[in-house]
Amino acid sequence: MISRILIPMDDSEMAQRALEYVLENHPGAEITVLHVVGGPSPWGTEATSLALEEDIEEAAEERAEEVFNDARNLAAEYDVEITTEVQLGHPARAILNRADDFDAVVIGSHGGSLVDRLVVGDVAQKVFRNSPVPVIVAR
Repeated sequence: MISRILIPMDDSEMAQRALEYVLENHPGAEITVLHVVGGPSPWGTEATSLALEEDIEEAAEERAEEVFNDARNLAAEYDVEITTEVQLGHPARAILNRADDFDAVVIGSHGGSLVDRLVVGDVAQKVFRNSPVPVIVAR
């Protein structure tokens, strides 16, 4: 039985679909939404701008808050409370490092940017191939 689910989220439609899937199909599950800050991008890294912040962890929390607010609002529609967590680093590695503490990972098939779509969900693919627990990919 799946009772603890990790949902990596960014601000993409696919991440929202992953959360919706869990809310609709796993009532009563303990849900943790994970947002990873500081991963690579085609124009440098988020980590570069974070390094310039006085308090890196506070800056990461601030960047994650919009994603978490959207997730909380969606969960509230189902009368469900979620736990949120921020990690710094490369998204796939951060997700895989946390996966052991859960029964399953539910991830969107790709992020929201054009680059994410062109790489056909590089993060989702790495998580799917390397996760120590079952992975459900939402599209």
